[in-house]
Amino acid sequence: MSRWGLAAIAVLAAAAALFVAAEAQQGHQTERISGSAGDVLDDDPVGKLKVFIYDLPGKYNKKLLKKDPRCLNHMFAAEIFMHRFLLSSAVRTSNPEEADWFYTPVYPTCDLTPSGLPLPFKSPRMMRSAIELIATKWPYWNRSEGADHFFVTPHDFGACFHYQEEKAIGRGILPLLQRATLVQTFGQKNHVCLKDGSITIPPFAPPQKMQNHLIPGDTPRSIFVYFRGLFYDTGNDPEGGYYARGARASVWENFKNNPLFDISTDHPPTYYEDMQRSVFCLCPLGWAPWSPRLVEAVVFGCIPVIIADDIVLPFADAIPWEEIGVFVSEEDVPRLDSILTSIPTDVILRKQRLLANPSMKQAMLFPQPAQPRDAFHQILNGLARKLPHGENVFLKPGQRVLNWTAGPVGDLKPW
Repeated sequence: MSRWGLAAIAVLAAAAALFVAAEAQQGHQTERISGSAGDVLDDDPVGKLKVFIYDLPGKYNKKLLKKDPRCLNHMFAAEIFMHRFLLSSAVRTSNPEEADWFYTPVYPTCDLTPSGLPLPFKSPRMMRSAIELIATKWPYWNRSEGADHFFVTPHDFGACFHYQEEKAIGRGILPLLQRATLVQTFGQKNHVCLKDGSITIPPFAPPQKMQNHLIPGDTPRSIFVYFRGLFYDTGNDPEGGYYARGARASVWENFKNNPLFDISTDHPPTYYEDMQRSVFCLCPLGWAPWSPRLVEAVVFGCIPVIIADDIVLPFADAIPWEEIGVFVSEEDVPRLDSILTSIPTDVILRKQRLLANPSMKQAMLFPQPAQPRDAFHQILNGLARKLPHGENVFLKPGQRVLNWTAGPVGDLKPW
């Protein structure tokens, strides 16, 4: 019998043991994370901060959405739903003098190609235009140059505004946002596109759509490892090796014929159901370290296998990623089978119990309407924990820190 065949038998036997063990633990299917992380996850931000929302012309937000409603469904849609949430939130104040934070509702990723991919190329000029407006019309930006302001910038590399890492690094964060707090999906340690103090959030994944695909919780997890998505991006990386830093290509080349791995570029209509039938779901980097698979894995109780060196994960002070996921370095992808098959059954069961905690799932979602402990509230919790503002937030009269003429020449053109 082949090596893969023997491994498959061993793993299926282990999977059967998992199902028996799970049945024996009825009444103990969920587990709350202990200590400070669990407390942070359950925090209620109401009463801990007040947010003033700038009233911007529709060209910065609502008209963009009206022009292309597809923006509501792409993975960067948190910028839209955060705006809607704040408009009716109990933390909103109409008196800017009592505000702790100022929010500028700009939709910089609502510029889509015919195929639905967001383009970041107009985003810097749009953001500069909005900042120039609030700095001219209200006094609050100028007193801090944005240090008590936050912006939602959910593109691949945040406020670096490019989908290719090399070019994003070359651009750097938009200079006018250097003092602001950025709420962004991108997170990677020691990276120019992640500034200190940023709040890393999950990408948008449609909550109602996922809810509609739930299957009975006692359905056996008969798939050991699951992944659907690109392994190569020949359109943008024709020579290969640059996309996903070669990690996805390595998954395919090493495990395409491994019976333990259900991996393909196909995206079947049973995609969500299949994740609920899987023990492990691969969450490799793509062009950026993060992807919606991270959200989907947590929501569907599939242990996320995170393959993205130095990734900074969403709400890391509240979600115990080390305890619910498995981290595999990019260089260790060829050993992925032995890494996953060597994880003890009791460790897998505990990860599954933690993932079954409703608070864990809720923190990854942007539901409509908002619900306690969801991603909206986790963002507010992150902002509240930055209060009170330090002495370095507010500038002395006449003091200026930001360079309004810095950045690529194209970014300085009117929008």
